[in-house]
Amino acid sequence: MNYWTTGRRIAATLLGIALLLAGGAARAQGADTGLVNLVSGNVTYTPGSGAPSKVQAFMKVREGDRFTLPAGAQLRIVYFESARQERWVGPAVVRAAKGASEPVSGKPAEVTTLPGSAAPRIARVPDLFQNARLGGIQVRGTRKAPPLNAEDQTMVSSARVTYEQMRKDFPSDDITPELFLASALHEYMLYAEMKPVVAEMVRKQPDNEDVKTLSAWVASRAGR
Repeated sequence: MNYWTTGRRIAATLLGIALLLAGGAARAQGADTGLVNLVSGNVTYTPGSGAPSKVQAFMKVREGDRFTLPAGAQLRIVYFESARQERWVGPAVVRAAKGASEPVSGKPAEVTTLPGSAAPRIARVPDLFQNARLGGIQVRGTRKAPPLNAEDQTMVSSARVTYEQMRKDFPSDDITPELFLASALHEYMLYAEMKPVVAEMVRKQPDNEDVKTLSAWVASRAGR
């Protein structure tokens, strides 16, 4: 066996070990299972391995995350796989599982089922808000949306129908329907059409700083 062959085998072995370690680390951290779309009060979470941190709106939830809600605090989580939305009111302690929360103490104040097509869109919401935070109001809308083909137009129309149904089914202060439609429109770079959707978010939650940031970013991308 020559040195070249031996070296390749060693490199392959090391790569395999690295992949196994990376996979183990990912499993230890837990997979993304949901999204926080409302938090009020001093709600904290503790990941599978790590120290407690304050819960942020629109953060992703991973399996094994443990949430602690003091009295009067609220937390709302959307689970991607089950399309299940839960609202919790403290005092409560809950652990995130694959498609629902596992209560340690307390019980959900409200459970709603999203349309099946909504969950994948909701899963992209953190990326949407991350773009808004990074872009701020300095990014101008120089890129125009490409023309939509027939299939794209059908997808957008279907998203609008789903949105209207969600508006009927969800509480009047719940911005989940708007998050869904904004995510769908963002996929096709329809920023001008996103403006009234985000404006509705601001109307529902005027004190939500994340929503205000998103509104400014969408306005900049739409060219005001």
